[in-house]
Amino acid sequence: MQPGLENLDYRFTGTRPAGSFMPVLVGVVGSGNLEVLMEPAPGSDCCFHIETSARGFGAIWVAVVRDFHARHPLAGVQVSIHDMGATPAVVSLRLDQAAQELQP
Repeated sequence: MQPGLENLDYRFTGTRPAGSFMPVLVGVVGSGNLEVLMEPAPGSDCCFHIETSARGFGAIWVAVVRDFHARHPLAGVQVSIHDMGATPAVVSLRLDQAAQELQP
């Protein structure tokens, strides 16, 4: 396995347009934690870009973001995740926190 960050990208078709919003940032990058940045994006997709220090966990990441998108089928959103080894539960918590900021 190569050293350094692993980059993962996922795209889901959304059914709930997020509309216009200021970028939302939750969490702090640090040992065992992560930050989530949500930004408006053109189109009807919800795109995830993940940079993680925990290499080889693509199957776990896709399960976590798929579960999030099932609960929050956002459209027109770019989600960037910068991870330093957070657990799936912390990832879900941070994603839910960011999505809550988008509520009117």
